[in-house]
Amino acid sequence: MTDKVIFKPGNMLYPLPAVMVSCAGKDGTDNILTVAWTGTVCSDPPMLYISVRPNRFSHHMIEETGEFVVNLTTEQLAKAADYCGVRSGKDVDKWNEMKLTRKKTESLQYAPAIAECPVNIECKVREIIRLGTHDMFLADVTGVQVSSEYMNENGKFELNKTGLIAYSHGEYLTLGKQLGTFGFSVKKKKKKKRK
Repeated sequence: MTDKVIFKPGNMLYPLPAVMVSCAGKDGTDNILTVAWTGTVCSDPPMLYISVRPNRFSHHMIEETGEFVVNLTTEQLAKAADYCGVRSGKDVDKWNEMKLTRKKTESLQYAPAIAECPVNIECKVREIIRLGTHDMFLADVTGVQVSSEYMNENGKFELNKTGLIAYSHGEYLTLGKQLGTFGFSVKKKKKKKRK
């Protein structure tokens, strides 16, 4: 066993998905912000959350319309993900600066999706929970769009071939090699057929 160093309480739950969240206000102003404080909440009904600081430019848009899109990011989009997290939409048009394309959503009225992302998760806010430094937007997933180029011949979406990235302790990382599949630890070995 190794010795441990005691830290003060803090967020050390890593890695996390590094996602770009697109949103828009009722006046047509839209923006992209990068979020790592996000995750799945429930599978039926499908729900997720994002946590956003109230002083972020996008916060009021999400609060006003009750809509946002979680766009999964890839290795090719790492620079855009970082840029959209460190630049404010008050100062720059992130869509133009990062050459990203607005895509119409299927279930939302205001928020656009990012066409270059392999997965766009359309969300409607169910509840806003004021927590301290961040407000949590608890949301229902109302639609999902996936890039057809990652659909295999059997109609399965091959998400792990898209080059997803994660955020861990200040760094963006690729996911790495597969170690197993769900349930591999309890699967019985197949018996060899006798001839």
